[in-house]
Amino acid sequence: MQNKKFYPWLVVGLLWVVATLNYLDRQMLSTMRPSMQQDIAELAKAENFGRLMAIFLWIYAFMSPISGIIADRLNRKWLIVGSLFVWSGVTLAMGYARTFDELYILRAVMGVSEAFYMPAGLALIADYHQGKTRSIAIGIHLSGVYLGQAFGGFGATIASASSWQWTFHSFGFLGVAYSLVLMLLLKEKKGYDVDATKNATIEVKSGQNLKTGNFFVSTWSELKKVWKGLVILFTNIAFWVILFNFSAPSFPGWAVKNWLPTLFSDALHLDMSKAGPIATITTAMSSLVGVLLGGYLSDRWVLKTLRGRIYTGIVGMALTIPALFLLGYGGSFEMILLGGIFFGLGFGMFDVNNMPILCQFVSPRYRATGYGIMNLAGISAGAVITAFLGKSADAGNMRHDFAMLSVAVVAAIALNLLVLNPKTVNKMED
Repeated sequence: MQNKKFYPWLVVGLLWVVATLNYLDRQMLSTMRPSMQQDIAELAKAENFGRLMAIFLWIYAFMSPISGIIADRLNRKWLIVGSLFVWSGVTLAMGYARTFDELYILRAVMGVSEAFYMPAGLALIADYHQGKTRSIAIGIHLSGVYLGQAFGGFGATIASASSWQWTFHSFGFLGVAYSLVLMLLLKEKKGYDVDATKNATIEVKSGQNLKTGNFFVSTWSELKKVWKGLVILFTNIAFWVILFNFSAPSFPGWAVKNWLPTLFSDALHLDMSKAGPIATITTAMSSLVGVLLGGYLSDRWVLKTLRGRIYTGIVGMALTIPALFLLGYGGSFEMILLGGIFFGLGFGMFDVNNMPILCQFVSPRYRATGYGIMNLAGISAGAVITAFLGKSADAGNMRHDFAMLSVAVVAAIALNLLVLNPKTVNKMED
C-alpha cells in the first residue's frame, strides 16, 4: 500500500486526525476552568491557571529539540504512535485528578509526550510530499490543528452538560483507540538512512523505503552525528532568522490559544460556556481557511520566485497586526470578533509555511531536529506570555497587553525581508 500513488495523501489524512486530537486535548483545558474550580479551589486564581497552562509549554518546549533529534535518528511511525498513546492516556487520567498538584504533574507529562509528535509528523509529511505539494499537504495537516482547537473550545460546554471528568475521560479514550489504528496503517519513509556497515549516513532516492539497519552503531558515533547536525544548523544564519521568525509570532499565537476565551468572556461579559466556543471557533476556523489558502498560494508563488513561501508567510503575519489591535482595543462584539477572524486567517497563512521554508535551507537529515529547536524557541515564548497574561488578567491589563504583542510580529517581518533568500525549493545537501 505504501507504494500506491494515493498513500502520501493517506499519510496526511492519518496524521490530520492525530493533529486534531493533539490540539483538542491541550486546548479544552483553557475553557474548563469555571467547571474545574468548583472541585479544585486553586484554579479560581488566574495566576494559578496560568501556571498550569505554562508548565505544559515549558516542558513541551525543552523536550522539542530532543524529540527532533530522536525523530531524525529513529522510526517516526513509532514515535508518533507512542506519543499519541501516552498523551491520550494522560488526558484520560486528568479526569481522575482531585488536586492542583495532580493536574500540574499530569500537564507536565503531557508536555513530554506531545513534544514527540509535531517534529516527527511534519518531517514525515515533508518526506512524502516534495516540491509543489509540500505546503498544501502541510496545510491540510495543520487544518486538523485548528479544528482540534475549535473542538477544544467546546470543553466548557460539554463539561457543563455532563462533567469535566467525563470530558477528559471520553477524549482520552478516543486517542488511545486511534493509536491502534496508526499502528496498522502508518508507514515510515525517510530521505536518508544509516548504513551500519560503513558507519555513515547516506542519502536515498525519493520514493525509496527506509532499509532496516542499526541506528546505534555506537554511542560515540551517534553523539558526533547529533553534534554535527547542531553545528550545521547553528552556523546557518538563515536558520537563526527562521528561529526568530517562528518564535516572535508565537507570543500572540499562544496568547490567543490560551487566553482568548478569557478575553472574550471578560470583554463581552459572556459566560465561559459561550465565550469559549465563540473564541476558539472564530480563530480556529479562520486559521483553517488560512492554512489551506496559505498552502495553495505558497505552492504556486514558489514556482514564480523562490521567496514565494516567505512572501506568503509575511502576508499572514501582516494580517495579525491589525487583528491584535482589534482584540486589544475593540469596543464592540463585532470588532473583537473581526479581530479573531483576521488573526486566525493571518496566523494560519504564516504557520503553514514554517516547515516548507525550513526545507529550503535545511536538508532532510536535520529537519526534525531543526523544527524541534524552533519549537523550543516558539513554545518558550508561549510559556512566557501565558504566565505573563495570567498576572495581566488579575491586574486588568490583558487587552492592552494583547495589542502590544504586535511589536514582535513587525520585527519578524523585517528580518524575513532583509535576510531570507533561498537558493532552492528543496535543499538536499548541507
